Amino acid sequence: MQAGKYQNAAVLMDEAFLRLLEKEDPDQITVKEICEKAGVNRTTFYRHYGNVNDLLEETICLINKRFTDSLTAVDDAGLDTEVLTKEKYLRPYLTLVKEHKKAYRVIRKKGSLFNTRGAFDELYRTLFSPALTHFGVSEKEKKYVLAFYTQGTMAVIGEWVDGDCEDDMDMIIDLIIKHTLVHENTSKAD
Repeated sequence: MQAGKYQNAAVLMDEAFLRLLEKEDPDQITVKEICEKAGVNRTTFYRHYGNVNDLLEETICLINKRFTDSLTAVDDAGLDTEVLTKEKYLRPYLTLVKEHKKAYRVIRKKGSLFNTRGAFDELYRTLFSPALTHFGVSEKEKKYVLAFYTQGTMAVIGEWVDGDCEDDMDMIIDLIIKHTLVHENTSKAD
């Protein structure tokens, strides 16, 4: 029962932080504001987090989890390894990015504060690694090929977020697919 209360308080603080991010710069958000919005006390906050940046990192992990959960909803038969970047995967992700653009903007500005690599571990395991294997990319090359495609895709998404997601999402999806598409000739193991 105690674990449920602990987890519930964390979720309340994540959600409160996301709501505050929509109105304020993260550097201006205080522990007091988070606690008031979440309906928890400061002791509870510090039981979970050392500071607001720790909460922000967890909040980003929550957003990424929502994305991986949305992939299950998109394709119950399993992830499609025919192409790494498809509209059916990009649209749910870009929708989440747009909904939480302030949080993504913070990560873009302060990326060194967060374990962004850790946030991609689940995506790598469930989507990218099987796709790269499908295309014959050797284990040794996978990290390089993945870096190439993810950095390019994240750069496009970052520019979109910096522009307040004003450009049409379909244009962004088409751009990513057109320029980061992995196809049979990408790489073959020797």
